[in-house]
Amino acid sequence: METHRTAGRSSGSTGIAVALLSSAVFGLSGSFAKSLLETGWTSTSAVAVRMGGAALVLLIPALLVLHGRWHQVRENWKTIVAFGFIGVAGCQFFYFNAVERLTVGVALLLEFLAPVLMVLWIWAATRRRPGLRTMGGALAAIAGLVLVLDIGGEIRIDPVGVLWGLAAAVCLAIYFFITAKANDSLPPLVLATGGMLVGAATMVTLGAVGILPTGFNTHDVLLAGRVMPWWVPLAGLVLFSTVLAYVTGIVAARTLGSRIASFVSLTEVLFAVLWAWLFLSELPGTVQLIGGALIVLGVVLVRSDKTAGLPGEALEEPEPYA
Repeated sequence: METHRTAGRSSGSTGIAVALLSSAVFGLSGSFAKSLLETGWTSTSAVAVRMGGAALVLLIPALLVLHGRWHQVRENWKTIVAFGFIGVAGCQFFYFNAVERLTVGVALLLEFLAPVLMVLWIWAATRRRPGLRTMGGALAAIAGLVLVLDIGGEIRIDPVGVLWGLAAAVCLAIYFFITAKANDSLPPLVLATGGMLVGAATMVTLGAVGILPTGFNTHDVLLAGRVMPWWVPLAGLVLFSTVLAYVTGIVAARTLGSRIASFVSLTEVLFAVLWAWLFLSELPGTVQLIGGALIVLGVVLVRSDKTAGLPGEALEEPEPYA
């Protein structure tokens, strides 16, 4: 019996470590992307290269997991397309645009409001008032948003950047609803790889026809106080913030259970702020940090309330590449 308990504790500790690693590398994406955006890259090009590169890296492992069961792809092609268009292309495009105008931490906090938006939508659609914990969480998150925006404070927030961040939150909320209805027969790695391919193709197509602006260059970037080649943050964006982040997210969910892993993933905000401070010399003001803590608290309360009416499985999937 004692051996089983020791093994369980060891497995849990390993799972938490892997989940924290996943959050840490996910949180790097904003810093890597901003260093490229500041040299003339557009969000369209950054998302296209990030997703296309990650899809190529994961393609062979995804095919091995699929093991010739192409009927799983045919049965779930609508989910893959919706996930790629909204959860991948939409979330990242809007988030990168927000990062271009806001600090990385503020942009990510705005996106993390998605569960609160879901509660408000379900409340409006069903006319059923949420429980006290959910109401408290929603109020805490809204209060935190007001503090993060720091209206009237010394830090001026770009209103267009705020709209981009909220658009990312809407896409994330839609993604959660989509995955709640997904067929469990489709392996997560296959869904991720397919979504990346769809996301990359979407960005390339919209850019090619002139709907979205495109642009990139090979100028050196400033990262962590040092001048580096452009391919360094781009490689980090593909290999660390996408490939490694998603693979470790899957391992963490299988080791800890998806619900616990989803709560640990909230540390992504803390890591994003830390990386932005170290790599970009960005640090939110004191009022914004307090607001961020309230938003995270609000999301924790909403996610922990099983009476909130949220799609249970949706909130237990890995985040779609913030």
